[in-house]
Amino acid sequence: MTFTLERLAELTNSEFKGDGKCSLDGVASLGEASEGEISFVSNPKYKKLLASSKASVIILSSALAEDYIGNVLVNDDPYLTFAKIVSIFYEKTELTSSIHTRSTIDKSATLNKRVNIAANVVIDSDVIIEEGVTIGAGCFIGEGSILKKNVQLHPNVTLYKDTQIGANSIIHSGSVIGSDGFGYAPQKDKSWYKILQIGNVIIGSDVEIGASTTIDRAALGSTIIGNGVKLDNQIQIAHNVKIGEYSIIAGATNIAGSTEIGKACQIGGAVAISGHLQIADHVIITGRSMVMKSIKEAGVYSSGVATEENKKWRRNAARFRQLDEMAKTIKRLERKLEEREKGGLS
Repeated sequence: MTFTLERLAELTNSEFKGDGKCSLDGVASLGEASEGEISFVSNPKYKKLLASSKASVIILSSALAEDYIGNVLVNDDPYLTFAKIVSIFYEKTELTSSIHTRSTIDKSATLNKRVNIAANVVIDSDVIIEEGVTIGAGCFIGEGSILKKNVQLHPNVTLYKDTQIGANSIIHSGSVIGSDGFGYAPQKDKSWYKILQIGNVIIGSDVEIGASTTIDRAALGSTIIGNGVKLDNQIQIAHNVKIGEYSIIAGATNIAGSTEIGKACQIGGAVAISGHLQIADHVIITGRSMVMKSIKEAGVYSSGVATEENKKWRRNAARFRQLDEMAKTIKRLERKLEEREKGGLS
């Protein structure tokens, strides 16, 4: 599929400089682009690479476009514009409605005629699957689950019973939605009594869930993932967690039970968030942070120790273990200094 520069400007609500009839048939990074491809620069520090790029068109902000001699798609958000152009070039093909003969579908399930079910899919009783849904090979859809319009499940996704997936959501391979929450009551003999997890998981519209991510069903009520949420690979979300609309979470993050994440939050990779906390809207938590108490105001929050040369880190680690004694020593010295100053005044 090919597009002219002029046409891409129309489709992305952008302006252009240069040859509007320039024909483009693909996208590439700035350093790897060749004739017929479009690339972008969003960070001014890469401006120096423009002269050597072989891209036929480059997406630039109006500020960067001023000094560039060549074909330019001008938009003040080059990164987002590039993302939209990738979608234009690689638009999903029209759904081919089919149900593989090696799929197993309970008679009580309700399937729209326009769905695509691959081999070895198992669909349990009372499941509802709406128009445009695609289910990859080896998926399991548990009893009473609902998949809204245009949901896409990649191969080997497991949905436990009563899971609800909103329209246009995508779940990648190996993810498990609705498994039991981690709930046990201690007994006098030191053993653990399993608390039945009788709730479910509700996932909103336009959500994307990465590969091998696990979202536990609620003990009571629902674990809720809001509209527009984006989850990376290998994230663990415990029972009764609620994640607000348009929040985004990077890989290997763990969120303990009953914590509530606000709207439009950004959580970095490998963050650990304790249970029963409240995180306000528009909070940014940087990677490897450990959140032990609620965050009540928007802002950027961090914890952990940055990487440094090993010898220096070992010395600092040793001093860290001495902090308590050092603090006590400082307090004693402060008291002595105060006493001396009082004595001098008298």
